Amino acid sequence: MRTYRELFRTPGFTALFVASCAQVAATTLTGLALATLVYARTESPLLSALSMFGPSFAAVIGATTLLSVADRVPPRPAMTLVALATAVGCLALAAPGMPLPAMFAVIFALGLTASIGSGVQYGLLGEILPPDGYVLGRSVLNMSVGAMQVTGFALGGVLLAVVSPRTALVVGAALAAASLLVVRLGLSARPARASGRPSLAITWRINRELLSSPARRAVYLAMWVPNGLVVGCEALFVPYAPHAAAVLFVAAALGMLLGDLAAGRFLPPATRQRYVTPLRYLLAAPYLLFVLPLNLPVAAVAAAVASVGFMSTLLLQERLIALTGEDVRGQALGLHASGMKAMQAAGATLAGLVAQVLPIGVAMATMAALSLAVTAALSPGLRRSDPVPERDLARRTVSGGSRA
Repeated sequence: MRTYRELFRTPGFTALFVASCAQVAATTLTGLALATLVYARTESPLLSALSMFGPSFAAVIGATTLLSVADRVPPRPAMTLVALATAVGCLALAAPGMPLPAMFAVIFALGLTASIGSGVQYGLLGEILPPDGYVLGRSVLNMSVGAMQVTGFALGGVLLAVVSPRTALVVGAALAAASLLVVRLGLSARPARASGRPSLAITWRINRELLSSPARRAVYLAMWVPNGLVVGCEALFVPYAPHAAAVLFVAAALGMLLGDLAAGRFLPPATRQRYVTPLRYLLAAPYLLFVLPLNLPVAAVAAAVASVGFMSTLLLQERLIALTGEDVRGQALGLHASGMKAMQAAGATLAGLVAQVLPIGVAMATMAALSLAVTAALSPGLRRSDPVPERDLARRTVSGGSRA
């Protein structure tokens, strides 16, 4: 499968694509609205960053307790419940006078449900598409994330200019409700990928097996840590440019979209892996410029160029797929998504703490320097991770322990 026409003719993919677009637009819009609302109330870069990326902290708990659900429940009901929880949560956050602790409790609950939804969605993608179509399909979903982030941040910027952040949260709830309808009406019923009941013990056992392989562990760390530190730079966009943060978010989303387009359509499969390390350096290097006083157009270009480097994550996911058995692929990809979100939240928190004592631009450059240092430290182990000899081991150890 090499063309978009073939991809969208595959039954179920279009509905999954549209539902994903609506869900990403909803979370993007509500994240910007929450960050703006919290910063206006507290003038705290840390709390502003946590309000936008805090749901990712719940991904740690979801990944360690609930992730076996991803392969052991029918996909359509699970995705419906995730969309419903998002819509209800956005409406709750829009309630006037909600105390900050209550807001963060709702944010945490939304992150917990999202940690399950990621595994279900990407596991379902592997069922809908043949093996040779997964990278193309995943790149299209990644591109849709970039496009919907552009749309969500642009829509959020417009809405926040004319209405209150709480009204923007209601619009986010409507987008989540649209995702729910698409899932219910557009996806066919499918059975669970693995037998047995999900449980804490199964989640822990499979996670241990996934991380027991040095090759898989190197891939996970390379996808999580440098990425999360760079997201810390993005988490400071609101305090860096309080009245024009949407411009920086749109620029970053456009860069990510262009990178995913290149990964899915223009990089030959045989040469993809050689680009992983250079792209991981590109992800952070442009943010070093923020130590200087930049005007808004230059800052936007730097953010866009840096975000092209996010395509390295897609290339590393291809390596992870090669290392993982099919019947735990949902949990393996869910572990990636949850770990990535958790590290992004950690990066946002660290960036907020650094920005409490350093100027915002200097704090962003500091986070970029940390990302470059971690990339350099992880590169030797990543170069030694060869998917070919690990594939059979992954299927033998992980598949054998996934049934209950």
